Amino acid sequence: MSEGRPATVALLRGLTPLNGMKKENIHALARKVRISELPANRTLFKEGDTARRSIWLVSGSIELSGADGTVKVIRAGTPEASAVLSPRLPRTHSARSLERIEVLDVDSELLDMMLTWDQTGTYEVSELKDQQLGADSGDWMTALLQTRIFQRIPPANIQAIFMRMQRHVCRAGEVIIHQGMDGDYFYVIVSGKCVVTRETPLNRDGIRLAELGVGDTFGEEALISEAKRNATVTMLTDGTLMRLSKKDFGELMNEPMQQWVDYAAAKEIVARGGRWLDVRLPSEYQNVAIPGAVNVPLYFLRLKLATLDTHQRLVVYCDTGRRSSAAAFILLEKGFDAYVLRGGLSSAEADLRRPA
Repeated sequence: MSEGRPATVALLRGLTPLNGMKKENIHALARKVRISELPANRTLFKEGDTARRSIWLVSGSIELSGADGTVKVIRAGTPEASAVLSPRLPRTHSARSLERIEVLDVDSELLDMMLTWDQTGTYEVSELKDQQLGADSGDWMTALLQTRIFQRIPPANIQAIFMRMQRHVCRAGEVIIHQGMDGDYFYVIVSGKCVVTRETPLNRDGIRLAELGVGDTFGEEALISEAKRNATVTMLTDGTLMRLSKKDFGELMNEPMQQWVDYAAAKEIVARGGRWLDVRLPSEYQNVAIPGAVNVPLYFLRLKLATLDTHQRLVVYCDTGRRSSAAAFILLEKGFDAYVLRGGLSSAEADLRRPA
């Protein structure tokens, strides 16, 4: 399937159920999706497929065939083509292109999140977006709605999150959070860029860890683990941040998202192909650990995400659960399926590996 061309709002307005979305939300969706091209006699999907994709026919014609031998031809521009093709899962039909076609293919989880937000958002929220956030609100809000964590949060919570966020206009060089300070807010970048640095005994100026842009978040580790800030975040450019208080973050985002498991359930996950992830310090890991665990300290996790398999379930642990729950939040935010070991290492006492 080719990379395709950008989708237009006018095109989306002709598709169901996108045609019912509010102006700002359908504009945000149009910036995130593309129209793809396929040649003749190409399979779009097969009967029994379970991939969560919503597909619309934009141009050309396709053949839908069912297990009972029925065959139907659907042509672009007709009422049938304006609806999602074979929306039930597992799919009840196979689809094949009869000529060169164009299709709109959207992740169903993202679509469901955007439709839910669109239909539960209030006039007050729309007013907040227009007057307080400005024209750049669509990109960061859409970016958040695409993350795994927001797919786990109840729609009512999502509405409350956006309502309770506070706007903060920043200047280049402004320090947003200081290493060693108490955690107070969770931040989302609306516009501009930030740099994350960590001071060490050998480098008082700070080691550069990451650069963050629109839609990126920071500040959650200290809120979840009740620890001091482990890095400093400074604005690289002028910009705008939205922030959520520690109390609201805990109630609306962290609590409904976390997946806690006891040791027996955790062992079952690992036995079925999952992996233990130890987020304590290397010195702690060398002293005692769960056999087979890989050690990625919490402060180093963001830099090591590329070394982890997004298709492998992770059981995260520390000594108590504080650091591991903060790590799980980061992992879920980046698309991993992460679980937190309830009770930490004490729950695995009988199986721990210790140095001879």
